[in-house]
Amino acid sequence: MKIAGFSFIRNAEMYDYPIVEAIQSILPICEKVYVAVGKSDDNTYEIVQNIDNQKIKIISTVWDEALREGGKVLASETNKAFQAVPDDYDWCFYIQGDEVFHENGLDVIWNCMQKELHNKMVEGFLVDYLHHYGSYDYVATSRNWYRREIRVIRNNKNIISWKDAQGFRWNNGKKLTVKRSRCTMHHYGWVKSPEKQLLKQKNFNKYWHSDEWIQQHVPNETFDYSGIDKLELYRGTHPKVMQSRILQKNWKFEHDLSKDRRNLKTKCLDFIEKVTGKRLFEYKNYILIE
Repeated sequence: MKIAGFSFIRNAEMYDYPIVEAIQSILPICEKVYVAVGKSDDNTYEIVQNIDNQKIKIISTVWDEALREGGKVLASETNKAFQAVPDDYDWCFYIQGDEVFHENGLDVIWNCMQKELHNKMVEGFLVDYLHHYGSYDYVATSRNWYRREIRVIRNNKNIISWKDAQGFRWNNGKKLTVKRSRCTMHHYGWVKSPEKQLLKQKNFNKYWHSDEWIQQHVPNETFDYSGIDKLELYRGTHPKVMQSRILQKNWKFEHDLSKDRRNLKTKCLDFIEKVTGKRLFEYKNYILIE
């Protein structure tokens, strides 16, 4: 069984993306990792190149600034990396520049791929998500944050990154049939200094919204983390590759856990999920098989 990783990134240094940790977190079970590195205004190319010269394969790209709707450019860059993976690989492990896979799941997800290698009904695997917010000490817990998504797919080039690159589908729009790996992916896209977060929001919102929308909805001075609906303290462990970055954190974020900005509908649905384990009306970009 051969496994390749793939990802995309641009301006990682400028926007403080943990791309090194992201790639390192899947590297132990991948023979190669193919990374679409967009033309950047910082040292992103060198940063990725220096992770592992033997295992990292860089595809130099230029982002299509005309794809300014629904985050389509993110899917476009994902597809460039995926298309670069040679046909002799069986499975492809996708990771975004602000995601880090916990090492506790490496053997587990490898075994999932090995077990279902010849079962063509299984077209991919889900990972469970922890969405950290504001600080490494908190996680967002309301239903507004997706619980799981596809991160392992078969090496079939008729599979494409879907919409804004959150997940994958067949190129005719059909959903993939997948299984849960029950492994954890840590999402750190909302853990940055307020200054870096503001820069990121100003940049990335232009791939979803107009300049007028950004001027009206994105602040000019600093990013305000206080508007989050619901947070809880995180009492688990972070991936080992994140330890150095966590120790170097240079901003302070504290949150009053008694604050709850969820509306009544969300509170009710969250309560049902807590009691039953089922998320009603959940958007699923896949077909789950047991």
